[in-house]
Amino acid sequence: MKRKPFASAVALMAFSAFFFAHGPAGAQRDEQPPSADERQEAAPPAAEAERPSRPAPEFGPETARDAAEAARRYANIAANGGWPRLAKGKPLPALRRRLAIEGYLSREESEGDKWDDTLSDAVRRFQAHVGLDQTGEVSRETLRALNVPAATRARALAATAARLARIHFRFGDRYVAVNIPAASVEAVENDEAVKRFTAVVGGHRHHSPQVVTKIVSIDINPTWTVPASIIKKELAPKLRRNPHYFERENIRILDSRGREVDPRKLRGVSSRRAAHFTFRQEPGPKNALGSLRISMPNSHDVFMHDTPHKDLFERDFRFLSHGCVRVEGVYDLADWLLQDTGDWDASRLRDEEEQGRTEKIKLSGPVPVAWVYMTGWSTGDGPAFFRHDIYNLDKGTKLPAHSGGAVARR
Repeated sequence: MKRKPFASAVALMAFSAFFFAHGPAGAQRDEQPPSADERQEAAPPAAEAERPSRPAPEFGPETARDAAEAARRYANIAANGGWPRLAKGKPLPALRRRLAIEGYLSREESEGDKWDDTLSDAVRRFQAHVGLDQTGEVSRETLRALNVPAATRARALAATAARLARIHFRFGDRYVAVNIPAASVEAVENDEAVKRFTAVVGGHRHHSPQVVTKIVSIDINPTWTVPASIIKKELAPKLRRNPHYFERENIRILDSRGREVDPRKLRGVSSRRAAHFTFRQEPGPKNALGSLRISMPNSHDVFMHDTPHKDLFERDFRFLSHGCVRVEGVYDLADWLLQDTGDWDASRLRDEEEQGRTEKIKLSGPVPVAWVYMTGWSTGDGPAFFRHDIYNLDKGTKLPAHSGGAVARR
């Protein structure tokens, strides 16, 4: 059933609170309680009953539509004056009104001038939706996010909806999605996000592309053939300054016949000519791909992989790669991808890696993967999720037409 956009996020959240507290209309019936046999027949299997619920995927078949509907809701908020701009130390009623307008507090909870657990929880939920540490306190970063105008939020949602509408991706029972602005990866199975991973993605000058393809293999202890663009911009200057760098980094230089060339003999070559040689980094602790690569054929020559620099996953700003996606917990992702491929699992992968073996493991069947650019998205009718427009792709997006309904002002 198609959902109708709500004119007010506040009314929406109040309705949701009532729904979950009391159940759907008509839930209280005058029927007799079921018999023991009926209860036994209706009871789910023990394994199913005990299975913990998993979150809905951020990127799924309905994400484009949900983002478009959320864009209209936020455009409606903007058309009715948006939300109050907050300043450090500003009275708490303004913070409560701000959170209520977006739907993090109910109408009743929007009143008051004292800090309580309800307000802390609302701030934590807001922080989770914008990718900040969930401290429950209004830090400088949280204040900055609270003050992003409703129109900007609506534009992010509309831009995401438009981008996703252009993607032709066949959602299967199992797939992998990378959200570039969120620098995150999720593994989806049967419409549930069964695994989520922190990632490092392309930076300002080296964007990670929006790509749709299939994962076909896992490579243990891979070599890395350096792209020509990196040779020209980064390695050719090193040839001139310090040819010993290549021995230290375990990078071999090969000519067109596959013969190894001494880096010292190339000190005088231009960047353009240097790119005619093959620069190949051998497996090892310094390999830029780490010990595992997830191969996914595509015209951009990008893929997902491990990294020797695990500390990068601890950073808030993780737009640091040349376009490929580095995955924290890549062995767990590989384990999930290989679950139907013989007896491969994370433990065996690590054993092979520790033995120094280089091996390509083909999946039993290709797994669809999409790298998407979602600066705003929604998984339902509540507050939407947002990330920074790191590549400035939302610029020029028009606001969707609002419904004209009034948003309750505080």
